[in-house]
Amino acid sequence: MTRFAFEDFSAGQHIDMGTVVVDRDEMLEFNRRFDPQPFHVDEVAARESLLGGLCASGWYTCSLFMRAYVDTVLADSTSQGSPGGRELRWLAPVFPGDELHFATDILATRVSSSRPGLGLVEITGTASRAGSPVLTLTFTGFFGTRSPSSR
Repeated sequence: MTRFAFEDFSAGQHIDMGTVVVDRDEMLEFNRRFDPQPFHVDEVAARESLLGGLCASGWYTCSLFMRAYVDTVLADSTSQGSPGGRELRWLAPVFPGDELHFATDILATRVSSSRPGLGLVEITGTASRAGSPVLTLTFTGFFGTRSPSSR
């Protein structure tokens, strides 16, 4: 049974995607491979930086969000990818041991005028620490319709 199809989304809908604790070793491995700026990989440089300590690459935080999004929304859905987004904001540094909570809020939905059987879902995603956002992103998802009348 498909968990989410286009018809299952509506403006104003909130989807809780759970929490994860930032693992230091995993974070450092990602940082070293994909974003080896000194404040992401060197303890001393990080303490002396504006960020005040060794912190996650924003892209690592995005990857944690994406994992939660796949596990909660995309797996077993009618997802057909995404044409992209219009906003990505890193609002605060993320540190090892931080517990992040992930959620999505549906902003708008519409049936595609050029592709029968496809709907567009505009989404804002958030990662928060202790109730304060550390990451927000706004993007569009393509989802297949379940109903023949939407095709």
